[in-house]
Amino acid sequence: MNRLKNKRILITGGSGFIPSHLVRRLINDNAEVAIITKYNSIVDNIRLVDIWDKIHVMEADIRNIDSLKQIADYKPQIVYHFAAYNHVGDSFKNVSEALDCNLQGTANVIDAWDDYEKFIYISTSESYGDQPKVPFKEEMLPQPVSPYSVGKYAGELYCRMKMENMKKPIVLLRPFNAFGPYQSPRAIISEIIRDCLLGKTIHSTEGKQTRDFNYIANLVDGFLLAGESDKAVGQLINLGSGREISIKDLILTIHKETHSSSELKIGSLEYRPTEIWRMVAANDRAKDLLDWSPKVSFEEGLRRTITWYKKYLEQYGDKNSPLCALSNFSI
Repeated sequence: MNRLKNKRILITGGSGFIPSHLVRRLINDNAEVAIITKYNSIVDNIRLVDIWDKIHVMEADIRNIDSLKQIADYKPQIVYHFAAYNHVGDSFKNVSEALDCNLQGTANVIDAWDDYEKFIYISTSESYGDQPKVPFKEEMLPQPVSPYSVGKYAGELYCRMKMENMKKPIVLLRPFNAFGPYQSPRAIISEIIRDCLLGKTIHSTEGKQTRDFNYIANLVDGFLLAGESDKAVGQLINLGSGREISIKDLILTIHKETHSSSELKIGSLEYRPTEIWRMVAANDRAKDLLDWSPKVSFEEGLRRTITWYKKYLEQYGDKNSPLCALSNFSI
């Protein structure tokens, strides 16, 4: 049963990779959806181009509390808060922006309207940081190792303060590494797929570090269940497959699945000084509270993503494509 169908739902950062898939699923289920995005323009929100006229768009910056007054006008019943500074590596160069977006921005959003039925804060597995053992369990003390994850964890703490001191109906989710169609090549899976399809040389570390990779459709299932479940309120819940994959094995698998001619230079790069060596989710709580587990396997998700990227490169890379013809339009 879809308990969100007749709700007014707000999704911050709604045109981003992960939230855009949630927006699309909700629109397909005939839900009423609003998004917050920096620019009310299809050009800047290309992931939602075919459903743009079905969405209520709020042009706002979560760092600017005045621009968030629109939230109270909309009166959302369910809020999914995704908007964030979201690049781990670059956050070391942009510390102030990362902290401002991920902590102050979260406080701004949650304080802009407090009559919601449920506020779902999308945190990150990066909050766990460097732990002595795996799998990562929700009761572990976080040890964030980047400005990005410090800010995201601080956002969690602000939400927890609201939950515990003001009895607000909040759910805290920690999704593990996502992948799928429409993801930026700044993320590792999409970057490797693109480069393998283009025959570019693949440079990487030795690849001993591991991650818990999750196909986007599985995570969207979890987000929807968190929005529907009364048992999720007041809880911190991992969304992860519980499967650990090394970066080296990831590269070799993508290289094989794309039938790539790319030269592999595994070990040509140094590890990051703050490398998290092992990352994998304990997902018992998601199973118990949300009745959630991944439906699409990693292998099937990877095949779907490779297929999508082939089509993407045909449209964006082919000089004879309609898109390239449009880009050459002169006034």
